Amino acid sequence: MGEMTQRWRHRAAVVVLSAAAALLGGCGTVATIGKLEDGAGAEAMKMWDRWIEGGGDIAVATTWERKVKPGLSVAEVEEIMRNVMVEHNMRDVGTLPLSKELEARSGKKEPVLTIYQFCSPNIARRMADFSPHMAAYMPCRIALVERADGLWLYTLNMDMMVKMGRKLPSPLKEEAWSVRQAVWDMMERAAKGEF
Repeated sequence: MGEMTQRWRHRAAVVVLSAAAALLGGCGTVATIGKLEDGAGAEAMKMWDRWIEGGGDIAVATTWERKVKPGLSVAEVEEIMRNVMVEHNMRDVGTLPLSKELEARSGKKEPVLTIYQFCSPNIARRMADFSPHMAAYMPCRIALVERADGLWLYTLNMDMMVKMGRKLPSPLKEEAWSVRQAVWDMMERAAKGEF
C-alpha cells in the first residue's frame, strides 16, 4: 500500500472517528475514547485491514499466524515453545491434542491440530480483577495446525488485547506487555526453528 493511500486512510479514519465522537458525545463516547490506550485507533485500523483482507473473517482480524519453517517436526516446534515459555516465566497449563483424539475415534490419520495453553497465574489474576471479561481470553493459546502447505501457528492478536482497551495501570500494563512478548517470542521462534 502506498504512502499516499496510508495517509488518506489515516485522515479518513480520524475524520470518521471525530464525526462519530461528536455525534455520539452524549452517549459517553468521548469519555470512553479518553480512557483508551494511546494508539488504540491505529490498532483498530490494522484489525479493520485484516478483516477486509480476510474477506470478513473476524478470526483473521483478531489473530496472528506464522508458517512453520519446512522440515521442523511437531516435537521440535513444541520444544521451542516450551523453552521460550520457561525463559518468560510462563506456565504450561494444558495441551489439547485434538487430532490425536480424532484419530483415536476414527482409526484414521488426521492432520495435526493441537492447542497449547500457557499462563502466568499471577498476571492472569490481576488482569481478571481489572476486567473480569478478560478471563474469557485466558489462558494464552497457540494452535498448531497442519495445512496442505505445512504446519502453521495461530494465536490471539495480543496487541489487540494490550493496545486497544482501557488504559492499564502500572504495573499491570508492563505485566500484560510481558505476556504479549512471551507469546510473540513463542510464535516467532517456533516458526523459525530458533531453539
